[in-house]
Amino acid sequence: MLKPNAILLSIVLTIAFSPLARAQSIVRPDVVYGHKYGLALTYDVFAPEEKANGAAVLFIVSGGWYSRWSPPKQMQQLAKPLTDKGFTVFAVRHGSSPKFSIPEAVSDVRRSVRHIRLNAKKLKIDPNRIGVFGMSAGGHLSLMLGTASDKGNPDASDPVDRVSDRVNAVVAYVAPTDLRIMVSENPDRLAAYKNFPALTLDIKSAETASPLVHVTSDDAATLLLAGDKDELVPISHSRNIQAAFQKAKVKSQLIEFAGAGHGFQGDDAKKATESMVAWFETHLSAKSKQ
Repeated sequence: MLKPNAILLSIVLTIAFSPLARAQSIVRPDVVYGHKYGLALTYDVFAPEEKANGAAVLFIVSGGWYSRWSPPKQMQQLAKPLTDKGFTVFAVRHGSSPKFSIPEAVSDVRRSVRHIRLNAKKLKIDPNRIGVFGMSAGGHLSLMLGTASDKGNPDASDPVDRVSDRVNAVVAYVAPTDLRIMVSENPDRLAAYKNFPALTLDIKSAETASPLVHVTSDDAATLLLAGDKDELVPISHSRNIQAAFQKAKVKSQLIEFAGAGHGFQGDDAKKATESMVAWFETHLSAKSKQ
């Protein structure tokens, strides 16, 4: 079973060594987008050196709902396939398990979108062309942004909270979509889940934090990437939400990788990266918003 650190390392290596990666990017590390319990919530910004296309893509730094800091150089490698195509990439960290719960992580990533949109002019991005991707828990949080966003609270005292957290496109790698079958209150859950403290959650909270429950016709265009031999997050998670997307007539696609487990290697990794970049090129293009 992949541990949280291994999950994050897997996606970094998958993308960083993709043949798509070429030029370096301009790095702005540790931008503070909020605070909790005296701690800063931060993201790193990776902007293309030239030919920026104006679109933003968030990478949710999360494996097992653990969110740890990594050196900007490492994250810069992860962002390269997207910055090479003109996207500005934001590596977003949330309040990490085991200190913080999944609902709190959802709240944090919502705030990150609001903060980026509020500061769009300063960040030189189009606030109406924002995408998000992540792997495993990061994919789950990406799907929550794609399915359960809001317009913000116009009466909020904090200007960040007045802004929408809606995203325009999502790519979710091997993502949990129904936490109700994973949490500690479910006696039939997989034994491996006891190793993830974040899943010590009651059924009601699990339902609220399950993307599958929130699918509606106005959801973001979503690409799902999953291995059919995944023993940690079975492919049924992706198949079930894809069926829900199709029923709701949401623009979506599921790419299944035969024989792949919880992460991709070799040709599968290359295909996954290429598919992710192409999805954002299609759904975050300036033409797509005309």
